[in-house]
Amino acid sequence: MIEVSNLQKAYRKFVAVKGISFAVKAGEAYGLLGPNGAGKTTTLRVLATLLKPTAGSVKVAGYDVVRESLEVRRNLGIVNGGMRVYDRLTGYEVLDFFGSFYDLWGPKLKERIAWAADLLHIEQPVLNKQVKDMSTGMQQKIVIARAILHQPQVLLLDEATAGLDVLARRALLDFVRAYVDLGKTLIYSTHVMSEAQEVCDRVGFIDKGLLVYEGSLQEALELGSGNLERAFIRRLEQVA
Repeated sequence: MIEVSNLQKAYRKFVAVKGISFAVKAGEAYGLLGPNGAGKTTTLRVLATLLKPTAGSVKVAGYDVVRESLEVRRNLGIVNGGMRVYDRLTGYEVLDFFGSFYDLWGPKLKERIAWAADLLHIEQPVLNKQVKDMSTGMQQKIVIARAILHQPQVLLLDEATAGLDVLARRALLDFVRAYVDLGKTLIYSTHVMSEAQEVCDRVGFIDKGLLVYEGSLQEALELGSGNLERAFIRRLEQVA
């Protein structure tokens, strides 16, 4: 469902991503894990067609991100911790507006909004509130609902729990597994290893633009004596 082959992304003389390769199959949550500045967000922006790769190839849902960018976008949703929506609209108005971008209208749009609200546990009275009157966690649920209205085959989450309290964070992690259980493909990008340890099936460690480790969650936990953060540090020590 996602195929990344020798991806490189350079900004003039600075190379942010240095020839990484990985694949994610349908029904799998893949953790792209590393510290801030490691190249995670740059990689996801290439997957989302927001940046063009300097070298290598990337396919999402079978489509090339450069040659078939429109088809990629039709099959993709993306959420990051900094996303916001216009706070004077109600939750329903936000989803109604963005639904039109995916040719969703009338009964079909109402059906999709109800589906997303049910998956994210958003009650109808909340949808009728203005976004500015919602909690931060509920605002993030509206952002996620907006990203999945078209039921994308691939969902990218980039530091999506940033700024969330413990209850909102729990709701988001529960959503991750629920979405993957629908047979969808998901990349969970974060520097918070405990979150990835809870929701991911496989993980890749990225540091300074290099993919320094890839394996199943269980394999990574064995490397770290049961702890994903320890596994990451040990792997960096091995390649230093």
